[in-house]
Amino acid sequence: MSAIVPPNALADVPRTPAGLLSNREKDRLIERAFLGLYRWYTARSQETRNWNPDQGFNWRQLRHDLPPEIIRTITGFFAVEQYAPDYTAELVNMVRRSHGRSHFQLRWGSEEEKHADAWENAVLFSRQRTPEWIAAYKERLRAQQWHLPFPDAVHNLVYTVFQERATQLNYLNLMKLAQGRSDKVLGAVDPVLASVAQTIAVDEAAHYNFFLEGARLYLYYYPARTLEAIKNVIGQFSMPASSLVPDWDEFSTTVYKAGIYGPRDFNRDVMQVAFRNLGIESRKRLEEGIKATRLVPTFGGEEQQQTAIWDTFDYGAVEGDVRRLHVKIQDYERGIGFDAVDPFEFVENPEAPKKQVQAADD
Repeated sequence: MSAIVPPNALADVPRTPAGLLSNREKDRLIERAFLGLYRWYTARSQETRNWNPDQGFNWRQLRHDLPPEIIRTITGFFAVEQYAPDYTAELVNMVRRSHGRSHFQLRWGSEEEKHADAWENAVLFSRQRTPEWIAAYKERLRAQQWHLPFPDAVHNLVYTVFQERATQLNYLNLMKLAQGRSDKVLGAVDPVLASVAQTIAVDEAAHYNFFLEGARLYLYYYPARTLEAIKNVIGQFSMPASSLVPDWDEFSTTVYKAGIYGPRDFNRDVMQVAFRNLGIESRKRLEEGIKATRLVPTFGGEEQQQTAIWDTFDYGAVEGDVRRLHVKIQDYERGIGFDAVDPFEFVENPEAPKKQVQAADD
């Protein structure tokens, strides 16, 4: 509920220029979109990705002679996913006032929990780590706690866009090794391992798309703030739990040499992919655009807003993606009947400058 302001205090409330959206209205639009996206995501997840980490794979058929590089890799994946309770708790707490985002994070956490169990099974059924070793390793991992890399929700939302894409890429490249489509590691072919990596990679792609849609919403209604967050995130990006997992340096060297993940993969297949999906040409263009942006007073002079930000990225492409998201949510909610009781509509951001259309010469 909005705060009720006494009449004698109205003069102290920052005014929004006529025809523009207030921050409160932008936040309301974003939150309603997150709620619709969460509803759509949940139905889609239950329909297409409702797998079980124990019963979904033929664990008895997993090879017992997988190369050491593969064992180190799946052990590292298992270790990173062990912090799923921390990832979930911290993110839920940060967005707990948002129905759509907090409930999505609970579902996201349940899916990440399956990933943790699947990778643990892979380590166990490889027969190269004993149950006692795994139990001791888990105790060592969980003796430390993971915390959010950034203090605000927008930065952490942007971080998860890049992190989910990077995680998906790790699993896809392990899948290629297990399918025999890469010769970086000899003797890595294993159909069960390939199925595990592919199944989890599909989940990570779904997670990436959810967070990407959320980032686009903020980029559409709060472009300057979101672009700044993107710049900050990529400037200090690291994979989750990299400072907590024992022997992380050995693990990261292994996945690099195995062709699974490294700095070049991040630049080419994570950052550039995410940039393209967000309408950003390049890191250099992003940084130059933010640097060239200047601050000017808004209506009434109480605040300042950034101008020239519109040339930093393809705002039209982002608007098109946001409009398509709204259509997807509307179609889903119409099938349930939400449209009759709580209709969901797209509201254009009037702050964006309109492109001038030059009339054709007579």
